[in-house]
Amino acid sequence: MVGPLLAHFEIAPPIVGFAVLAIGILDALIALVSGTIALLRGGAVSRSAAMRGVVAGALVLAGVIIAASRGGSVPRINDITTDTVNPPQFVQAARLDENQGRDLSYPGETFAAQQREGYGEIAPLKMAVEPGAAFARVFEVANGMKTWEITLADPGRGVIEGVDTSWLFRFKDDFVIEVRPEGSGAAVHMRSKSRVGRGDVGANAARIRDFFARVSAP
Repeated sequence: MVGPLLAHFEIAPPIVGFAVLAIGILDALIALVSGTIALLRGGAVSRSAAMRGVVAGALVLAGVIIAASRGGSVPRINDITTDTVNPPQFVQAARLDENQGRDLSYPGETFAAQQREGYGEIAPLKMAVEPGAAFARVFEVANGMKTWEITLADPGRGVIEGVDTSWLFRFKDDFVIEVRPEGSGAAVHMRSKSRVGRGDVGANAARIRDFFARVSAP
């Protein structure tokens, strides 16, 4: 519990909180193994104490297994986009102090192939209104997202950039949205990229799906 709390209340960086959690998971595994041995070999008094250790360790490990299973079916990539050929580009994000020294360019076909296999349904949102009206709707929804911080809104270019902060560990992911003209209407493209980790357990794809659903809602 200490690791998530340290990160959530920003007492320590998210990665430190996650490391403390990992130590707790190791402790739970040790408690489960040693408690099981004590149950098999110990006396009545030690069995009572061992049972508490076994139950506590088993509960922690069960929670970890459940959480890990949710991300087991998605590819280990952390940069998702609705356009893998001409992905939206991070401009404002590159100016943020937290991103100095980070490569924000799209990884290319290596990620694109994995995205098509794992998230084949990720596609731009088509809107039957002119780009200006589409941008107004997109900005309205983006501005109302509770965990989002908008860092750039440029109606002239049809671009919005921002940062989304996860609730528990306070991990921060950068995103960029582009409203592009398409025929008599508009197409909304979005790219979402995690700052930490190789994989994202599906968080970036979920962010795009959720946002598009909100924009499309009456």
